[in-house]
Amino acid sequence: MIKYREILRLHAKDLSIRSIASGVGSSRNTVSDVLKRANEKDVLWPLEKDVDDAELQALLFPEKHQSDVRKKPDCVHIHKEMARNGVTLSLLWHKYVQLCREQREIPYSYRQFCRFYTRYVTKTKATMRIKRKPGETMEVDWAGQTASVKDSITGQVNPAYVFVAVLPCSQFAYVEAFLSMGTSSWVQAHIHAFQFFNGVPRTIVPDNLKTGVDRSSKTDPIINRTYQELAEHYQTAIIPARVRHPKDKPNVEGTVKIISTWIIAALRNGQYFSIRELNVAIREKLVEYNQKPFQKKNGSRQSAFAEEESFALLPLPASPYELATWRTATVPYDYHISVEKMYYSVPYEYLKHQVDIRMTQHIIEVFYQGMRIASHVRLDGDPGQLSTNPDHMPDQHKDYLTFTSEHFLTWSKSIGTHTQITVQGFLDSYKVEKQALKSCLALSKLADKYSVERLEAACMRALSYSPRPNIKSITTILKTGQDRTRKYQWTTKISWIY
Repeated sequence: MIKYREILRLHAKDLSIRSIASGVGSSRNTVSDVLKRANEKDVLWPLEKDVDDAELQALLFPEKHQSDVRKKPDCVHIHKEMARNGVTLSLLWHKYVQLCREQREIPYSYRQFCRFYTRYVTKTKATMRIKRKPGETMEVDWAGQTASVKDSITGQVNPAYVFVAVLPCSQFAYVEAFLSMGTSSWVQAHIHAFQFFNGVPRTIVPDNLKTGVDRSSKTDPIINRTYQELAEHYQTAIIPARVRHPKDKPNVEGTVKIISTWIIAALRNGQYFSIRELNVAIREKLVEYNQKPFQKKNGSRQSAFAEEESFALLPLPASPYELATWRTATVPYDYHISVEKMYYSVPYEYLKHQVDIRMTQHIIEVFYQGMRIASHVRLDGDPGQLSTNPDHMPDQHKDYLTFTSEHFLTWSKSIGTHTQITVQGFLDSYKVEKQALKSCLALSKLADKYSVERLEAACMRALSYSPRPNIKSITTILKTGQDRTRKYQWTTKISWIY
């Protein structure tokens, strides 16, 4: 604004228009116009102390004062809208102009609109910058300096690796220690960070570490499958920093240095006998760090996050992500894949095909070319257990599901007494019923091959040798025709008598 008071004061000292213009930083024409209007309005120096330049402008140039009746932009609303993805000041100004026209009010120009918003950001200690929107990004990294955990039994000191996550807009940070830097710890750290922030940023910027990025690339990096699955579950995106470009994530790089001093170095003299004890101490120091006042502006990281960034985060999903590991396998001929010595069925159509296996704590899922083809509850207990879905079996294999001990007892009774005794012997001989049913099934196949009459005779012959014959001895009797020998000898004896 033009310095009206200073122009009148300098004019009262009989300075030239050129000197006055140089002193107030205005043009000579502007100074001449002010002095001319002051003469017309009988405004003379000295003025009252409470009269400011705005009141002088309204008195000397009422036509310019009309600009004050223009509709002022709602900077609070603008600040919240700027947190949304893709929203710019230009877009908000166009909407502001349209609203003014509908209400028959005079809007400010785009340049003045931006000045209003910039002044609001400065006066309300808003930490947001145009390039760093609230809730837009979370930068993550491992701290170079490690903490330590001491084994209470052996006294051995183990390193603890410190994970750091930072929201660039408010500088709000999350810190947690882990005993390893593997994929499990990396994913778990992100889950805990989202819970700490009570929301999810739109993008995550990690380094090109192996637990997060399988192959780094400037244009098409390959994200670790488990890490990508985490991002999909929380509806966020992973954009790795370029290789050897720490400026792509400067906030977390700077925070790591501060954390190394403020938290890790501060805990250097403490003894912690578990990772849980260490993280409790870290959380106390983290609260102090986030509540520590800024040096060059009002507020703290905690207050800046609560006022300007928490509202812009995406909501958490209904349930947290469950850590999953992946492996590949080829479907064998029995269409049961092996996972940690447990066996899970796959549709038999995928025999000899390579499939992807997703393993969580409770579920085993099988995928073929990205499509899920099988899902099982994860088995627990003794190894060797099977989880078989009948829909995965060929039609001829489904018949085996009806083969029970009751089925074979009923079947053997219809053939004869000796077959029934043999089947009962099979069922009593094995501790595991499945093994007994296997022998019973083999016996039924002998009936199909040699006839039920010969099977009954073979069982009678086998029982004469042993009270509990096995399937091998019965098979040998049928192959060698011993079931017919006794009948032949009995017939010959009767003919000789007669």
